[in-house]
Amino acid sequence: MTTLDRTDLRLLAVLQSEGRITNAELADRVSLSPSACLRRLQRLEADKIITGYAAQIDPQAVGLGLQAFVRVQLTNHESAAIEGFVEHVNDWEEVVACHALTGDMDYLLHVYVADLKDFSRFLLDHLLNASGVADVNSSFVLRTVKRSPSLPLTQLER
Repeated sequence: MTTLDRTDLRLLAVLQSEGRITNAELADRVSLSPSACLRRLQRLEADKIITGYAAQIDPQAVGLGLQAFVRVQLTNHESAAIEGFVEHVNDWEEVVACHALTGDMDYLLHVYVADLKDFSRFLLDHLLNASGVADVNSSFVLRTVKRSPSLPLTQLER
């Protein structure tokens, strides 16, 4: 694991909230020269601490008005069944995140679709047709209270 100092953490914090900031502006914000800042960025990218850059898109603005969390239980937990399910999940563009869980359900899927009809199509055509799925339980998002792609880096400075 790469050791991160305070400057690295400040760099990462700025980039999480302002991904399009120029290197010169970033260097100024974290009190580095532009060349030193660029070297640190390149090291953070090479060490896979920074894994990419992306735009944040408002789901409503692009017609994805329904968001659901779907808990999935598999029929068996043999590696072939798990690999098959994971393969399916990675093919479904509606699923933006999938987490393996402890407890009574095996996976939690975060799904974005246009509406209830679109969710029904996803559920019936994809999820329930996937081999190895024993049970599905869905919850629809009524309102998003907080949505942040940023990690809590300030606690690491302590």
